[in-house]
This record gives sequence, structure tokens and C-alpha cells, in this order.
Amino acid sequence: MNEKLVRRFERIFKGAGNHYRIRILLLLNEDTDYSLWAISQKLNADFRTISGHTQKLKQAGLIEKYYVGPRVYHDLTPYGQKVLEFIKNLN
Repeated sequence: MNEKLVRRFERIFKGAGNHYRIRILLLLNEDTDYSLWAISQKLNADFRTISGHTQKLKQAGLIEKYYVGPRVYHDLTPYGQKVLEFIKNLN
């Protein structure tokens, strides 16, 4: 198997490998208009904690950030949607 592809899979699975990150993916699947503050409030978690988790999700290519004025919002990428579907199918 292609080494580059193996590394990509590793980054994706590490990105999704945390309960907060999975909850963030599920939350963003419902609605994309979540700022970092809104995510932390919805998940009842510390702002800095959620900030770190969204950064890891972004590095894994599972979410993207977009700006509307001074606010930063988050959305699932196509890879994020596929990983979320995979997680849901494990049920």
C-alpha cells in the first residue's frame, strides 16, 4: 500500500480518536453555524479544550474553518462527513 495513503489514514483516525472530537463532528453534522464558543457551550466544555480539539480535527482534514467578519465558524469537510458516516455505521 502507498506510504502516503497510510499516513493520511493515520492522521484521519488520530484526528477522530477522541470523544470530544467525535461529539464535535456529530454537532457539526447537525448545523455548520457553530463558532468555537458555541461548540464549547453546547458540549459543556472549556473553550481552550475545544479549541485544541478543533485544531486537531482541522489538521486531520475533517473540519474546515471559515470566517464571517471577526467570527470563525466550522464545517465538516468531505473527509469529515465520510469519517462520521463510518462512525455511525459502527453502531
